[in-house]
Amino acid sequence: MTRTILALLAGLLVLSGCSSLDGTGDKGYVTGDSRIVQRAVEDREPPIELAGEDLDGEALDIAEFHGKPVVIVVWGAWCGPCRAEAPEVVAAAEELGDRAQFVGVNLRDPSPENARSFVRTFEVPYPSISSPDGKAMLAFDGVLTPNSIPSFVVLDAEGRVAASIPGELPSRTTLVQVVKDVLGETADG
Repeated sequence: MTRTILALLAGLLVLSGCSSLDGTGDKGYVTGDSRIVQRAVEDREPPIELAGEDLDGEALDIAEFHGKPVVIVVWGAWCGPCRAEAPEVVAAAEELGDRAQFVGVNLRDPSPENARSFVRTFEVPYPSISSPDGKAMLAFDGVLTPNSIPSFVVLDAEGRVAASIPGELPSRTTLVQVVKDVLGETADG
């Protein structure tokens, strides 16, 4: 009987190691599946309220950018995938130019200098809200989890969530196209 129970337990341990569930491991963040989630205009919630201090301690409120799409980029200087995709994100911001505003949300960097170094290294052209405690993620309740890093949220011209990409950026082209889709909504009335 004891051998049977031990054999069953051993089998369960082997099977649990073969699951497809992703965890945080020692990374400190939850990896998303990078699937694009789009919301129809009629299904969008009220505008996101997100404000705080930028990396230099100046006030930054995304409401300032209502009138055009806003791309929220959730990142951390300590995040390997964030570093890997930074050149593509910067290229998307540059390609879209003034048709959309990019705003970063910098999470859990222990020092503002770490975040500023990331911005300098990758020549990030947009501002970021500093959230060392991660509380800025509460603005995305139901859209992202507090540990969803990297992630992207595209807000429409009214500041409502139009699309999200929880996880690594599939490609620069994908992000640009999602923003163009949101821009097309405005052009279509």
